[in-house]
Amino acid sequence: MASLKDMRNRIASVKATRKITKAMQMVAAAKLRRAQEAATAARPYALRMGEVMASINATMSGKQGASPLLVGTGKDQMHLLVVMTAERGLCGGFNTNIARLARQDALRLTKDGKTVKVLCVGRKGADALRREWGRHIVERVDIKGIKQIGFTNAQDIARKILVLFEAGEFDVATLYFSEFKSVIAQKPTALRLIPAGSESPASAPAKPGAMHEFEPSEEEILGPLIERNIATQVFRGLLENAASEQGARMSAMDSATRNAGDMINKLTIRYNRQRQANITKELIEIISGAEAL
Repeated sequence: MASLKDMRNRIASVKATRKITKAMQMVAAAKLRRAQEAATAARPYALRMGEVMASINATMSGKQGASPLLVGTGKDQMHLLVVMTAERGLCGGFNTNIARLARQDALRLTKDGKTVKVLCVGRKGADALRREWGRHIVERVDIKGIKQIGFTNAQDIARKILVLFEAGEFDVATLYFSEFKSVIAQKPTALRLIPAGSESPASAPAKPGAMHEFEPSEEEILGPLIERNIATQVFRGLLENAASEQGARMSAMDSATRNAGDMINKLTIRYNRQRQANITKELIEIISGAEAL
């Protein structure tokens, strides 16, 4: 049985841990509001951009000279999975759920005889996939130290994806991130990046759109537009992930704080019982000694 000193030390240790988890919960709550506002503000533009690209994709399919970024290479043998996670842990199942979805799709593709390559954005995704899919990881992009995510960060990631596509490293690219629903609900999502606007199992069918006329020419307009769409979807994924991470961390730290409080109460009861037993034992020894005299 642990001594009273050991129990006091353990209670003090759990109290210190509770202070840390409470502080992390408050920090996550403070960051969540700004991250949620940014994700909510960027979502309509990204969704509308996706609808426009889907409409143009349906119009341009089968045309000679259409950009492979829009209509695809005509093959789907090589797949690039862009897995976006956080740089830090202590946020519940946030990172694990995204990695699990990517892992399931990778297993399905390999069973179908496809070649899978992984581009990890964030350290935790690379750590989760390294054991099974380490040899498939082509690059890891660190976002550590970025205080506020900007569109330039998304453009850098989109540029890496485009360089790999131009080098013939893949035919289809899919983005994995966690869509923010609420503090207690974040939905792992798979979004098709290339071909732009094409249907994917995780996306809804494209709605019929209006006919588009291009001025001065389709090639001059669609090239920058498709590249911007890729950067926009990546930016949306970064913002959704940032909000989801803070929401998941806030919820996880709240649960940890509550659990620490319960543990402190249980340890305190055990400590008081042990202390009372020791006092009773000492009293019995004193009375027994007095009676013996």
